[in-house]
Amino acid sequence: MRAIWKGAVSFGLVNVPVRLFSATENHDVQFRQVHEKDGGRIKYQRVCSVDGEEVPYSDIAKGYETADGQMVVLTDEDLKALPSRSSREIAIEKFVPAEQIDPLLFDKSYYLEPDKTGVKPYVLLRDALAKADRMALVTVSIRTRMTLAVLRVRGDVIVMQTLLWADEVRQPDFDSLSTDTSANARELAMAASLVDSLAGDYEPDEFEDDYSEAVEHLVAAKIEGGEVTEPARVKGEETEVVDLLAALQKSVDKAKAAKKDTKKSKAS
Repeated sequence: MRAIWKGAVSFGLVNVPVRLFSATENHDVQFRQVHEKDGGRIKYQRVCSVDGEEVPYSDIAKGYETADGQMVVLTDEDLKALPSRSSREIAIEKFVPAEQIDPLLFDKSYYLEPDKTGVKPYVLLRDALAKADRMALVTVSIRTRMTLAVLRVRGDVIVMQTLLWADEVRQPDFDSLSTDTSANARELAMAASLVDSLAGDYEPDEFEDDYSEAVEHLVAAKIEGGEVTEPARVKGEETEVVDLLAALQKSVDKAKAAKKDTKKSKAS
């Protein structure tokens, strides 16, 4: 893993130098939009909706659309005047009971690794959090914008999870739940019996992403069957390496080689 941020956790007079690592990664299958008959990649042009002309990237600015549909163009000077922070500090504001943080507020997760000089205070903070059964509510600046986050313990590591702002969580408003409807005692007993029959522990490895696996098998089968399109290269176009296809091709080649070796061994 590669550190994406370096700074220090501060609480009281104690500073803990740390490095920040993304704790999760996205394994969603990524498809390309292509022309069906020749496999050519589909490109999009930046076209102005007013004059219909293609706009070079250098002429594109940021715009804020008002509630009534008007557009306010913001210049680089306008954006520089906005509040921004470049502090390399994760400042602990308070220690709050873990149950007070609604999981709905959690956004992105990061691992904190201490520098060699900060191992002792890091362990001190980690163990204090674990013993108190609390989360540390912190403020931190990532990419110049200040955000709220919490520090919590996961195994031997301190995890930082950024929080959504309170007004970013939608309030549920469903008419179907506004009626005065409740379950009777018999229905509750039946539901409780069903819950008991399906009770168990959460085992992350028990479930797999069968969709991604099925896509990989499908693509591998098409590669092995020769159903691969080599789109004509456009002059000056930068070619991209599709990691998934390359990895699958290597897997297919390796599997074929293994089969040949097995046959040779049996024959000898």
